[in-house]
Amino acid sequence: MGDTVNGTSAPKRGVFSRLYTGTGAFDVVGRRKIWYAGFGVLLLVCVLSILIRGFNLGIDFTGGSQFQMPAAGANGTITTQQVEDVFRSSVGEEPASTQSAGAGGSATILVRSEPLNPAQIAAFKDAVFQQLQPLDANGQPSEQVISDSAVSGTWGGEITRQALIALAVFLVLVTLFLAFYFERAMAIAALVALVHDVVVTAGIYSLIGFEVSPATVIGLLTILGFSLYDTVVVFDKVKENARGLLNLSRRTYPEVANLAVNQTLMRSINTSLIAVLPVIGLMVIGVWLLGVGTLADLALVQLVGIIAGSLSSLLLATPILVDLKMRDPRFRKQAERVAARRARAAASHSGQVAEEDLDTADDEALARELRRERALAAAASAPDRVRPGRPQGKAGQNRSAAGRPSGKRRR
Repeated sequence: MGDTVNGTSAPKRGVFSRLYTGTGAFDVVGRRKIWYAGFGVLLLVCVLSILIRGFNLGIDFTGGSQFQMPAAGANGTITTQQVEDVFRSSVGEEPASTQSAGAGGSATILVRSEPLNPAQIAAFKDAVFQQLQPLDANGQPSEQVISDSAVSGTWGGEITRQALIALAVFLVLVTLFLAFYFERAMAIAALVALVHDVVVTAGIYSLIGFEVSPATVIGLLTILGFSLYDTVVVFDKVKENARGLLNLSRRTYPEVANLAVNQTLMRSINTSLIAVLPVIGLMVIGVWLLGVGTLADLALVQLVGIIAGSLSSLLLATPILVDLKMRDPRFRKQAERVAARRARAAASHSGQVAEEDLDTADDEALARELRRERALAAAASAPDRVRPGRPQGKAGQNRSAAGRPSGKRRR
């Protein structure tokens, strides 16, 4: 038995073989209602999380106080829990976040909180020195190693405003590029996929509760380019496969779009894996080993964005494109001609390989069928070389041989 794709039967092959050959064995476009439902549920969850939970904005956006100290103390390694207890008892409030950064002798503790007055800052630093005794570079307890700084929320707000302006300009330029290079339907589908990537990435951040920092905003802008690249690769193949389609009656637009997705599927998977591996390395080395907290924000947004962008380019953008194109009466009539041609082939080729039994997503099968049709047409149009009136068959050949002069004279 074979796989059924777009109403046709394809030979049974392994998953990896079908991935590498890209002959349309995976019916992505035909199952677009399933993808719509899945993406719709994901978007709904993300939007609700953004509206209800909101974001965990860092002090770069809200403003506040920040403290940094070595993790090495006279009584052993200082933990984040110890620092939180000291902060709570000396200031009377909960810190916004307490993180450990680095490893070994370079390990530090980073504390962020709401804006504190000078008296609260001095009380906290004194309590940390008295209870935890952080060590300086010479291994001696010192209060000087406890640094404090004030962060203004104006800077984070300015970064956000500039990022939103950059995002708006980016979307406008992308729309113009796609509309001129491809067509309006492709531009709309690509923009829907981009909006999906932004909302999903923001929603995941809201669900997990990671702190939103300027690095998060910058990382969000970088994933848009990756998502757009993947979408353009798929659409370029769709454009190539659909060239002159309205004058043909072998495939419909959904079939050529599905073939394009299959032809670029392995390339998209490889590109995504190559892009994800450095991000995972960034999380492992930068966050877990070195303990750089800002890298966690950047790595998470890129990881989520790359995965969301790859899925939306294959499973969302192309199905939306197909639905938009099939609103055009020309493509609907062309699909009707394809169905009528296959029905006529089924009725007129009984006992032979009917054309609707061909795998219309397989280029090799279609090429073989086209060569067969040309050979039959050439044979039917070849002139008959037998002269009129000349006897044919074995008997005719014998009579011709008998009547032909031998060139010898009878003795």
